[in-house]
Amino acid sequence: MCFKMKPVHYQSIITALLIIIAVLIVSRYPGSEKHGSNNIPHDSSNISQQTRLPAGEVWKVPDTADIPATPKGELIRYGRKLIVHTAEYFGPKGKIAQAENGLNCQNCHIAAGTRLFGNNFSKVACTYPKYRPRRDKYVSIAGRINGCMERSMNGKALDTNRREMKAFIAYFKWLGKGVDRKTNLFGEGTEKLPFLDRAADPEKGSVVFTTICQACHGKNGEGKLKAASTEYLYPALWGTHSYNTGAGLYRISKFADYVKNNMPFGTTCHDPLLTDEQAWDVAAFVNSKPHPAFKDIEKDWPKIASKPFDYPFGPYADKFSERQHKYGPFEEIVNFKDK
Repeated sequence: MCFKMKPVHYQSIITALLIIIAVLIVSRYPGSEKHGSNNIPHDSSNISQQTRLPAGEVWKVPDTADIPATPKGELIRYGRKLIVHTAEYFGPKGKIAQAENGLNCQNCHIAAGTRLFGNNFSKVACTYPKYRPRRDKYVSIAGRINGCMERSMNGKALDTNRREMKAFIAYFKWLGKGVDRKTNLFGEGTEKLPFLDRAADPEKGSVVFTTICQACHGKNGEGKLKAASTEYLYPALWGTHSYNTGAGLYRISKFADYVKNNMPFGTTCHDPLLTDEQAWDVAAFVNSKPHPAFKDIEKDWPKIASKPFDYPFGPYADKFSERQHKYGPFEEIVNFKDK
């Protein structure tokens, strides 16, 4: 006698399990953030994200269909391609040079630098040249690009006279057309999160990473390459192919601000998955892991008093430890600096 088994709907079971896990994770974070110096209120209820983010004119991203069919337009298109496929040109097997760790600019600047609160390029063209206290000097757009190459890409500076650098700049200027540096744009850069009333916790962040981030970025933060490619689909978050200790993302406020509205992949500022606490804690976890050392770190922040509250390397002009500067709590550091 033969009995027919009822089909097992594995997809339904997996979906249900994921929902249960997500609920359990969120329940570990009761939404107890303290208001930070930016005075953005925290509300753990399910309200529209846009109602609690800073007000301002929404950045209108230019349409690539409007790039002119001219030599200048070709340069703009080439610049965009370099943002999206940086590793193809400058990665370990780059066809122009081997000048970076295999990441694409787009791995940190979502959608070729056009995503609201996705570390976008909306104000690059109108704010540079710009004074950068990290090196106590004015920096051009080309200098800023090379800062990313040397820090976030853990690589080498590009020749500022080559066509690729001119293409980067042309793309930034096209994206920023009509943008005024004095205009408060909704969606520029990243959202500045309120401080926690405690230190960010790498152990709690480990739970967030394992549950939400590991599937894409790997158990050991190694990332995932595209099939038959040298480009990352999901970038490495620590280890030899990640950003180095001189990168902005090595400050956990920068990392937390970034992941809040962009991770897991597909998240937007209108429908975030992570709570503020989860963003801070997973940032603490990722930056507790090994990263390549930036070779000129001792030249950063020559004016000690100008070091950011979460810069993790002393000496400091205040009484707080390197650990507190790295993980917090940060409000008392900021209040001390403001005295």
